[in-house]
Amino acid sequence: MYSILCHSVPNSDAMNRRQETDMHPLQRATTQRLRIAWLALALAAASLPALARTPNPPALPIPAHGVIGVQDAQLTPWFWLQRTASRDAVLMPQAQISARNARLLREDASMHDLAALPATLTRTQVRGWIDALASPPVRALWNETGQPVTPATLSAIVDNRALHTIPASQPTRFGMAVHRSALRAFPSDLRVFSRAGDTDIDRFLESTLFPGDAVVIAHASADGHWLFVVSASYAAWVAAEAIAEGPRDIVLAYGQRTPARIITGAKPRTVYTPEMPAVSELQLDMGTRIPLAAVAPDQPVNGQHPYASWVLDLPVRKADGRLAFAPALLPRIEDSNDAPLPLTRANLIRQAFKFLGERYGWGHSYNGRDCSGFASEVYRSMGVQLPRNTSAQAISPVFSRTRFDAGTSRAQRMAAIATLDVGDLIYIPGHVMLFLGNIDGQPWVIHDTNGGSYLDANGKMRALHLNGVSVTPLLPLRFDKDNDYVDRITNIVHVTKDIPGGQQP
Repeated sequence: MYSILCHSVPNSDAMNRRQETDMHPLQRATTQRLRIAWLALALAAASLPALARTPNPPALPIPAHGVIGVQDAQLTPWFWLQRTASRDAVLMPQAQISARNARLLREDASMHDLAALPATLTRTQVRGWIDALASPPVRALWNETGQPVTPATLSAIVDNRALHTIPASQPTRFGMAVHRSALRAFPSDLRVFSRAGDTDIDRFLESTLFPGDAVVIAHASADGHWLFVVSASYAAWVAAEAIAEGPRDIVLAYGQRTPARIITGAKPRTVYTPEMPAVSELQLDMGTRIPLAAVAPDQPVNGQHPYASWVLDLPVRKADGRLAFAPALLPRIEDSNDAPLPLTRANLIRQAFKFLGERYGWGHSYNGRDCSGFASEVYRSMGVQLPRNTSAQAISPVFSRTRFDAGTSRAQRMAAIATLDVGDLIYIPGHVMLFLGNIDGQPWVIHDTNGGSYLDANGKMRALHLNGVSVTPLLPLRFDKDNDYVDRITNIVHVTKDIPGGQQP
């Protein structure tokens, strides 16, 4: 089997305890109300094409490129747009989205409401964040050259956390990310791997901060090169040079300032400028929100007339580590908007396809993203905030979802698949897929995956080695030889639907 791995599978015993996996014990038996919901799904599915209810659909053709069922036409957003009913209907207005985002911060344990943190942090609070992130490694790890990482090296990395220096109490300090920056399990940039030769999944890499992301600075490493920070969706170690410390009010207000631009392209860059290297060719990933600078429209910005660009007000780090701001130009030709895009089926398809072909990047490595990052950034461009990891996304209390457990039959699973809407998120252990639509009753998805396998005509597992953002049919893909993806679905999250008060049915 070619492994399916996205950013929710625990890295090792050394890895993130907060980074929960979907591979947890199965949930409690289905409740009576859930049985009623399943009956409704089955009745709805009965009116859909029979193929959608077939446990074993007809075999799909294998094109020359080897990705089962996929023809060139399916690799364009227009193919899916023309098949989508009510594609431009607004599925949730921005006011409703904002209200749910606020609930996410309040009610989802994986999130952090920075504005709600006390003015003073205790040792217990800070130590709790650090301990929840990762425990010292107990399994063997290898470096990029395939050599074992020595116990002495690992011990020094663990000791660099300087846990004994956490004060009994400290003022709550705020800061801001000044560029795309890796969040790590330990204060070290050493890339480590579970086995020799596997250099894609860095087991110390957790997530990524983006320019303008607000953080609380909770602790510093012994060598002073790393900070332990808490962002809205993650708490981890980041290189100190990536964070500028600033006043609480300024840091928290930055993300709400108007006017602003929402990045709607995959990862555009600011204009090159030798006058201000800190903001020259700075990458801005999809969904990043940057306020505009108050500058004269007829005066040069960093040596260039600004009329053909948006003048962004970007955070920079001064020599003393303090926060400042500098103007930078984002060409108007780059995809951005003055507000989040409307949450429509058409926009979900268009935004997802902007990443098509990008290489899979665990924790946003390789200047890309992983499956949960892909889903998050597509939705973030429409103003919707999601938890960082698949395990948290799949069970968040503020989203409408269909749950599956050991008692869920194949027929019930197929009934749920038959009622999917564009943009629904399908979760299996360690992975998430975004539903695109049906072809001849069969469900298709777009997802960022490092794996992908199917059974050939002889019943043998065939690895696709997708390793990127891919369009695939759902049903042929295998979790293992005995189970396809449908057999292993844990949750379907209906992001475009709301539930009153965050309560699940």
